[in-house]
Amino acid sequence: MTAFNTVYSLRSFSVFALLSGLIAGSAFVIARFLQPGLVLPALSILLFSYAAIAAIIAISIHADSNSKNVTLWDIAGAFTLMGCAAAIFSEPDQVALLFEQLFEQHSNTPL
Repeated sequence: MTAFNTVYSLRSFSVFALLSGLIAGSAFVIARFLQPGLVLPALSILLFSYAAIAAIIAISIHADSNSKNVTLWDIAGAFTLMGCAAAIFSEPDQVALLFEQLFEQHSNTPL
C-alpha cells in the first residue's frame, strides 16, 4: 500500500511540476509582452485555464478527492484560488481593455 501511495504522489507531483513550469513560462511571456495593467487579468485567465486542465486530468485518471495527501483536485483548487485573487486585484476597466485588445487584434486579421 505504501508503494502505491508513493507512485501516486510522484505522478501527482510530476503533473504539478509540469503545470507549474507551464504557468511560469506563460506568466513570463504575459509579463514581458503585455502592458502592466493587463497582466493580472491575463494571469487570472491563465490560472483558471490551468485549473480546468488539472481538473480534467484528475477526472481522467480517477484521482481520489478524499485523501490525506495532496491530489490533483487540491492543485486545481489552488490554481482556482490564485486565479480568483488575480481577478479580484485587477480592475474591471483593465479586463475590458484586455478583451478589447484581443478582439481588435482578432478582427484585424484577414480571413
